[in-house]
Amino acid sequence: IWIKTVNWFQRQLMFHTLYGPPSDYLGQFMSLTRACSGTHDKGSPLYKSKSAYYDILEVSSTATHVQIKTAYYKQSFIYHPDKNAGTEEAAFRFSQISEAHSVLGNKALRRKYDRGILSQADLQGTSKPAGRESPASGQQSRTRHSPSVGAAQQNIFDFDTFIRSHYGEQLKREQEIRQRREEIIRKKKELYEDMKLGRMKEIAVGMMLAMAVMILFSLKSSK
Repeated sequence: IWIKTVNWFQRQLMFHTLYGPPSDYLGQFMSLTRACSGTHDKGSPLYKSKSAYYDILEVSSTATHVQIKTAYYKQSFIYHPDKNAGTEEAAFRFSQISEAHSVLGNKALRRKYDRGILSQADLQGTSKPAGRESPASGQQSRTRHSPSVGAAQQNIFDFDTFIRSHYGEQLKREQEIRQRREEIIRKKKELYEDMKLGRMKEIAVGMMLAMAVMILFSLKSSK
């Protein structure tokens, strides 16, 4: 991932050197660098690290709920799949951001995480029942757990709605800008090829004229 990140940044920097400053790409590169070179061991889950979730959202461990929510919207917009289609690094980063928010955005899970007792079962939600349930108890269990499931689904829906309503036009503009830049690059390449071909034709014509002059002089001198 580190090598891919460096290569991605080099391409972006080369591209924007021709057509404008890198703007927010430097911030994206620094965020990806922190994610790739941080103290978290990639072989272990994020929830086992004491600061991984805070580092991903780029907030301190004392951040308020509003600050975490704001950081989540900011980071998720930068690495949203609609904005980074086909980019593996951005997709990986977006999944980390979603996981970090699901923990830090939940007071109970955040408390467990800060105490170092968060488990995989907590991330998955409710664990499977150990034994058979009676119809009544099963119905009570579904009733008891359905609000949380509905809330989670509502959070996902609200986030997608937020992205579309606040950043839909911006995403569309950025896609149009990328398409225009690609068109400019294509036209410049075509122009360069045409100019190179034109120079070759000029050289060929010049050589033919020079040879014709030499032949004429040789014919005159022979007479």
